[in-house]
Formats: sequence, structure tokens, C-alpha cells
Amino acid sequence: MTDENHCNHSFVVPRRGLPQINGRLTEKGTVTVAFLGGSITEGAGASEADTYSWRALTGKYLQERFADQEFRFINAGVGGTNSTLGAHRLQEHVLQQGTIDLLFVEFSVNDGNDREESIRGMEGIVRQCRRLSPGTDICFLYTAAEKNLSGSNPFNIAVHEEVAEHYQLPSVNFAARVYAQLEAEQMEWTKLAPDGYHPNDEGHALYASFLREYLETALVPNKTNLSSESSLDIPPLAEQNYEYGSLLDFRAADLVNGYELRELAAGDSLMNWRFGTEHLYTHSKEAVFSFTVTGQSAGLMLLYGPDSGIFEYSLNGSSYKAVNLFDEWCPLAFRPIIAMFPIQEQRQELHVSVRITGLKDEQSKGTSLRILKLLHN
Repeated sequence: MTDENHCNHSFVVPRRGLPQINGRLTEKGTVTVAFLGGSITEGAGASEADTYSWRALTGKYLQERFADQEFRFINAGVGGTNSTLGAHRLQEHVLQQGTIDLLFVEFSVNDGNDREESIRGMEGIVRQCRRLSPGTDICFLYTAAEKNLSGSNPFNIAVHEEVAEHYQLPSVNFAARVYAQLEAEQMEWTKLAPDGYHPNDEGHALYASFLREYLETALVPNKTNLSSESSLDIPPLAEQNYEYGSLLDFRAADLVNGYELRELAAGDSLMNWRFGTEHLYTHSKEAVFSFTVTGQSAGLMLLYGPDSGIFEYSLNGSSYKAVNLFDEWCPLAFRPIIAMFPIQEQRQELHVSVRITGLKDEQSKGTSLRILKLLHN
């Protein structure tokens, strides 16, 4: 058994490893590690996210192990977000921050039961990163939740593994490790993650220890440079993946009428978002909003909250379709929610018109619409 395969195969699949960052660790200059994922990556559950989360502890481990190397760490975890939004915000939250040497990706808990959509998101992240930042190593991580603690090959992890295998990316399965310890009665998961999802400090430390075991053998500084192997010669699993996904400012709209430029008020509760809240607001049925992009898909990132209503959209002149995104979390706080419109077979010009219906969910206090970002692929 080689050193690379030292970790238990059921918990770690090394594949091609981390050759890019191993080469960078032999050079002078800053090494940048980014963490893209949901609330568990962001640090939810930890008493201090930037100190005790698995992300922060991993950064601390890297800095201590390679004490002579300067590191920079990017927290691109956003609570409640899946790989679809991850692919669309990859540029703004990660790649635009400069050269990235290692990218950890964690969405197995937040991705839903739509296999095709999950592949579109995860593959979109991989292909977009390889196209725009070919010197970046990528590693998938699978965290624990009830659906990921169901024994062998849970659905979301299996789907992500399809992408990891296709592109020969290493993956570290925290959930499988937790499940094995549960089966051996070596732990009580609810003591480490009281809500079943978000680890407390002890749970985050456990995750960090799992990842550290892999990195102990995977990080072996050398002068290997495999940039050419990061090319996109491999055909995609899904032709409609989000390789070209990105966020656009709402100012890129073609027509805006009847909207106000706003920020959330000081008294408004906000969750799952650490970034700017400048948005377009309306509660008028006469308001008009439209935008045009070129690609296979388009969408909106909305600030949805206690007073959000039902809106409708038209794509390329089609009849308007109503969308109600109000859920059990909306009465508690505002948060970003994405609305993705139908994916097209071919890249083309997509014209989207949006208007509010004046209707609302029975739990909502209003019929407003708040547009935070435009999405396109």
C-alpha cells in the first residue's frame, strides 16, 4: 500500500491527489486555500467560526505544519446554499480573489434529490475552476447529516462521487467516518451536532482531524507541475452544467421601472449572507424589470423574507409563470434564495421579464420583491 493510499479507502479516495499545491509548497510566495460550501463550511455551530470551525482548524494546521510558508485562506461558505449557487458565485467569492492553489468543495448536505441538478452544479464548479484557474487543486468533502448517515453510498455523496471520479478529484468522506463510529458505538452524533447538521466545537474538531489525516499523506512538497492535466479535454457528464455560471449586478438589467434602491434596514434580520444587501425593491404590480444574457440558463438571486410575495417571469416571450419561494424560514429573517429559469438545450440570448403578482403566501406579511443579483450561465 502506498503512502498516498494510507487512509482508509472507505473514507478517502485519493485519485490524482493534490499535485498543484505540492508544487507550490516548494516555492516562495503566498499559498491560497479556499473553502466553498454551505453553513458547515462557513462555521455554523462553532462557538467562534473563524477559530473553532473545521475550516479554521484546517487553516491553523496548514500554517503550523508549513511554518515557513505564508498562507491565505478564503471563507466562501454561505449557509443554506447548494452547488447550483456555488457554481454561480465561484468567480465572485473565490476566483476573483487572486490565484487559488487549493479549493475544498462541500455541498453534499445542501444539494437536493435532483441528480441532474447536483451534477450540473458540482461539475460546473470543477470545469469553471479548471478553465479559469487551471493551477488549482480541487478536493470534495462530504459532511454528515441524517441523509448522509444511511450506510453505504448515500444518494448525494454518490452523485458527487460521479463528478469526483470523472475528473479524478480526491474526496474525503467525513459522513462515512461518522457513520462507522456510530455503528461501532464510539460516538453519539447528537452530542457533536445537536441539530443533526451543524457540529459544535467538538464536532468541528473531529471533522478537522479527519481532513488532517488525509492531508498528512496527500501534502508532500515537490516540484511536480501537472497544469496540463487540469485541462478540459475530458467531456462533461452533463452538457448543461454550470461551467459558465456567474453573478451579475442588478444594474445589468435592460429595463427597471417602479423599483427603489434599498439596503436592509437595521432592524431587519438577515441570515445566510455575509455580503452586501443593496437590492432593488418593489411592491407595485405596475413595476417592470427585465434583463438579457447569453447562455444556457438565467435566474435571479432574491432577498426573500417576512414580506415577500409571489412573482412571475417570462422567458423569451413565453407566457408568465408564477413562482412562490416562501418557506418556513421566511417569517424569521431575510436570506438569499435563487430562482432558476428553464435550462435551454443550446447557448442563446435569453430575455427575462419579471413582475409581481400582488399575491402572497398565507404566512407572508406582504407581496414585495427584492432583487439582489442576476444569475446566468
